[in-house]
Amino acid sequence: MADIKVKHGLEILRTSKRYGNLYELAFTQDNLYLAYLDARKGKRKKVGTYTFEKSLGSNLDSLFNELKTQTYTPLPYREFEVYEPKKRVIQAPEFRDLIVQHAIYRVIYNIFNSSFIDTSFACRKNGGTHKASNYTQKEMRTYDSDRYTLKLDIRKFFYSIDRDILKKLFEKKIKDKKFVNLMMVFADANTSKVGIPIGNLLSQIYSLVYLNELDHYVKRVLKVKSYVRYVDDFVLIGLPLEEAKIMQRKCEEFVKEKLNLELSHWHILKIKRGINFVGYRTWKSAKFVRKHTLYKFKKAVIKQKISSIVSIIGHAKGTKTLSYFKKIVESYMPNYSLLPNRSIKCLNM
Repeated sequence: MADIKVKHGLEILRTSKRYGNLYELAFTQDNLYLAYLDARKGKRKKVGTYTFEKSLGSNLDSLFNELKTQTYTPLPYREFEVYEPKKRVIQAPEFRDLIVQHAIYRVIYNIFNSSFIDTSFACRKNGGTHKASNYTQKEMRTYDSDRYTLKLDIRKFFYSIDRDILKKLFEKKIKDKKFVNLMMVFADANTSKVGIPIGNLLSQIYSLVYLNELDHYVKRVLKVKSYVRYVDDFVLIGLPLEEAKIMQRKCEEFVKEKLNLELSHWHILKIKRGINFVGYRTWKSAKFVRKHTLYKFKKAVIKQKISSIVSIIGHAKGTKTLSYFKKIVESYMPNYSLLPNRSIKCLNM
């Protein structure tokens, strides 16, 4: 029996447990225009956006025709390096290709999101680091302080994703081969069979799909009650010591055997010692931002880089670090009027 779901103005046809006809649904002229509106958010001043918009109608028509005739090929990525704080190579798509990614994203997000666990917080609507951190602290408070947390992360996660495995995970939900093949074009980062681009919009949801297998293994097979994941960092909370050791071995075996990944680091600590996760040092009673963020904030205040100051204050909302930030601002930037009201309000909480 066919099941029609309407999401984002699109009719998505599902037969049995797999979705079909997605290529035609994603690449209508209407959906490409809506994808263009999504793609330009926060990018109106960029050269690529401006150039595309100068001949918007003809550029969208050209993109539509290329996709309709299956002659579409993405342009080469623009590569650059960032330090956050470690070095990463970012592969940024051209604006026209970002539109195509948004058109795909508009179709697949709800298809895959419905299968994700509630405590996978990265790159999801109503998710984010604050939600992940708040959940972690809430769960820590439900256990005795002498119980343990197990924190793990994946070694070079985006660079290590096996694209053959990724494609099979797509095919579990999608039976439209033409659509899956185009999805995989945006997963191709190099000549080897591993790695997806860091900088692609679609890489975000691809990473969620890939580690969703791990989430369900931890929750359904290992039966861990308190579990949280943010991208490739994941935490199991409230375990006895011996159980934490067993869980570490089982998680390591699972990611290696099923996902062709390796663990990078893992830590087993008593809850009373706190946990370093999603940018916060968290205890039952209090939460602080990481030390590196303190350094970045002071540097931003001294140089009066308002956008950076506002961003870091927003990150520190709800933490004990705000009182320290307020002292830094008072020492190096006594003119509070340079900051928006929401930031001033945050500092005075």
